[in-house]
Amino acid sequence: MSRSGARWGAALVVAALLAGAVAGCGAKEGGGSDAGSGTTQKEPYRVGVVVSLTGTYAGLGIPEKKAIELQRDAINANGGVNGHPIEVIFEDDATDPAKAAAAASKLIEQDGVLAIIGATGTAQTMAMRAEVQRAGVPQVSMAGGSVITDQLDPLVFQTPWPNRIVVPFVLKAMARKGLTKVAVISDSGGYGKDGHAIIVKEAPAAGVTIVADETFNPGDTDMSSQLTKIRAAKPDAVLMWNAGKEAALIAKGMKQLGMTQPLFGGPGNGRKEFIQGAGDGAEGFRFAAGKILVPSAYGTDTEAYKVATEFIDSYTAKYGESPDIFAGHAYDAFLIVVDALKRIEGDATPAKLRDAIEQTKGLVGVGGTFTYSPQDHNGLTESELVLYRVENGAWVLDEQ
Repeated sequence: MSRSGARWGAALVVAALLAGAVAGCGAKEGGGSDAGSGTTQKEPYRVGVVVSLTGTYAGLGIPEKKAIELQRDAINANGGVNGHPIEVIFEDDATDPAKAAAAASKLIEQDGVLAIIGATGTAQTMAMRAEVQRAGVPQVSMAGGSVITDQLDPLVFQTPWPNRIVVPFVLKAMARKGLTKVAVISDSGGYGKDGHAIIVKEAPAAGVTIVADETFNPGDTDMSSQLTKIRAAKPDAVLMWNAGKEAALIAKGMKQLGMTQPLFGGPGNGRKEFIQGAGDGAEGFRFAAGKILVPSAYGTDTEAYKVATEFIDSYTAKYGESPDIFAGHAYDAFLIVVDALKRIEGDATPAKLRDAIEQTKGLVGVGGTFTYSPQDHNGLTESELVLYRVENGAWVLDEQ
């Protein structure tokens, strides 16, 4: 498909997928940048989005914002949802839990949003919970910590594959390769702590022994002490669990110390920022994530492949780069909210929207097919995952 063809075709397909054709919308008025270029005369549906546009998770939050802006504009250009434009109000939490909580309060109290999408990180997501509970506003998180939906809250939903699914998948993949003596290095933030606890719990069942266990803080710039201790333990492999830019330092540090053990990780490292930052140290890195990075993994005759490739084409045409898994999480979060809004009868309220989100059934997104219930606000399984390897600076499917 040509670049111009992708702009025309994919934008229309994304709009049709998310909003549907909306007839009889009435005359359009000019709107602000948050509402997109095609608002109707009905009051907008306001949605708040809390993302990390600065700080250690900026490499995740920026593509998330781009994905939501892309969908918002496509929907509004095609009449909105039930004749209502979607107005998106973005807040940057700077990868800071306190700022995430303040952002949620502002979106609820000042902006009157129907729902909040976010946050990018696990700790930031959890910091917003008190505000969400107080106001009764549904939240759809784009973070992968298991705690987000393990501690089931009627108002809180999640789009990524949680650590409780990903960690066992990675451990079993390592064991199949005969890598059973494993060193762990994880960050002290919400996602890293959540993943570390599950690694320790699930390692014995996978036949894996942890021979070294090191941590670091988000924002640290030197991993030599931790890596020196790991090297002394002589592990078969190193398992890294974090979602920040520090991952590149670990990969580079291993290379500099002459460590030849394979490096494994989770979805938090499935981004170009890691490959660019780690350079040669990224080569051979293996991690589990969804199928968006190599879309043929969906199966080329599936609805999931169609949804993913249409999103990839439109995102690439708009921004000149392909989307990563974090853009996919945002796509899914926005899709879930819009799909639920379409099913609301009468005036939309946070309570009605919460109920409609929980009734989501078989919704095909980029990260998987979402089916929520009162007992499950994640709705994904291990079948949504594949194992990748970095080869020549690009992602390829690894042997399972």
